[in-house]
Amino acid sequence: MPELPEVETIVRQLRPVVVGREIRRSRLVHEDVLQGVTRRQLLRGLAGARIVSVQRRAKHAVILLDRNTRLVIQPGMTGSLLVCRGTPEAEWKRYAVLQLKLDRDQTLIFKDVRRFGAILLLDADGWEQYDARLGPEPLGSGFSGRQLAEHVGVTSQAIKKALMDQQRLAGVGNIYANEALHAAGIDPSKPANRLSPEAWGRLHRHLRRILAGAIVAQGTTFRDYRTGTGARGRFQFALKVYGREGEPCLRCGTALSGTHSIDARITVFCHHCQR
Repeated sequence: MPELPEVETIVRQLRPVVVGREIRRSRLVHEDVLQGVTRRQLLRGLAGARIVSVQRRAKHAVILLDRNTRLVIQPGMTGSLLVCRGTPEAEWKRYAVLQLKLDRDQTLIFKDVRRFGAILLLDADGWEQYDARLGPEPLGSGFSGRQLAEHVGVTSQAIKKALMDQQRLAGVGNIYANEALHAAGIDPSKPANRLSPEAWGRLHRHLRRILAGAIVAQGTTFRDYRTGTGARGRFQFALKVYGREGEPCLRCGTALSGTHSIDARITVFCHHCQR
């Protein structure tokens, strides 16, 4: 699932290409990804609009239009955004959910193979309310270990589950929660409100380091994720635990364990390093 590094990569690559472009035509192929907006409202709201900026918030690409509305796209598990010139490749056309024909013969495509993503069109008030429900950005300037503890450490939920709660902390999903907890030496099943201040400091430091490194590597690709240029990410080659269940821990050699009991998603950890 595209998390903070993947969406940040897409946004950084789209921004210099689409900002200032006019949306000439819009084509919505599937309506089941719409959230809080109808097909008619979406297409009317996009027609003739000009793209002012492209930003990321949590796991969302946020496209600000000159009507002070925002096209918000959450890629979900299998979504990607791409800009192409001329005719899109067959795979992108096959799985396209939304196609925006821009001036200068460019097309912005939201592709979502399994259609677990979401498309919203929000006015200023709607975006303010939506944004307020999301937690702070872990890579934000000034975001400290103390703030991490204040937002995530107020629940008795397992620390891994709490880390992925988008209302507590924005942008972190299964891959990077696994990696950060292993790097910090924290048991992923430990209640978040029982972590020590020292543990919060380690987790904060490693979480920011890993997310920043994943952005440099343009994200993690196992199957569907592609960057804004259609390329694969490279951070999968740097993963220490995720996807390595049963293999030796790269730190101590203990066989890595896997469980779905914490949050129904695969949690891979080292019994020795994360006691």
